[in-house]
Amino acid sequence: MPPFDPAAAAAYASVIGCDEVGRGALSGPVIVAAVWFDPSQIPPALLARLDDSKRLDRNTRETLTPLIREGSKVALAAGSRALVDRINVRAATLDAMRRAVLKLRLDANLPDAPVLVDGRDAIPGLGSSCRAVVGGDRLVPQIAAASIVAKTVRDRIMRILAVRHPAFGWDSNVGYGTRVHLAGLAAHGRSPHHRVSFTNRYGASPNSES
Repeated sequence: MPPFDPAAAAAYASVIGCDEVGRGALSGPVIVAAVWFDPSQIPPALLARLDDSKRLDRNTRETLTPLIREGSKVALAAGSRALVDRINVRAATLDAMRRAVLKLRLDANLPDAPVLVDGRDAIPGLGSSCRAVVGGDRLVPQIAAASIVAKTVRDRIMRILAVRHPAFGWDSNVGYGTRVHLAGLAAHGRSPHHRVSFTNRYGASPNSES
């Protein structure tokens, strides 16, 4: 059941929500979205459908993403494969989150809006209030919206890359370590989009999407 009740919209704060997708993948970028809206001002039907992106199917995410972007302030940033390998995936994710939030504040003139980020790490370098919320994509509607937008954008990127690199099954696994992906690595080796720093995971058991 979706976690947000439109009848209680006034109880949800007007904050910037931030979330990432792709942190646990073997290939491709980490994509971050930062989203701001006033929950009492967006369509109740949209608020009612927001949820953790992993709990929604692809068609639902694809439907909700343009609705979120129409009714909210949204900014995106990426932690590239090269950045992940250079500074590690956690640091690359936090760097992308910082850039997304700063861009959103600049574009939407929201310098003092508090930031809530999914997970355990607050975003450094923002110069204002930021709090990490474990399980935030089911507690904060803006984080849920950010997770949906980020996943939709990243999945589209990986499906485009899948056309150029069909051996790894990215059209379905979007870069995560499924059996098909690991088999492709064993047969063909790394592509330019694979994270070299994750090499020790290639021989491990297939990973689920996260």
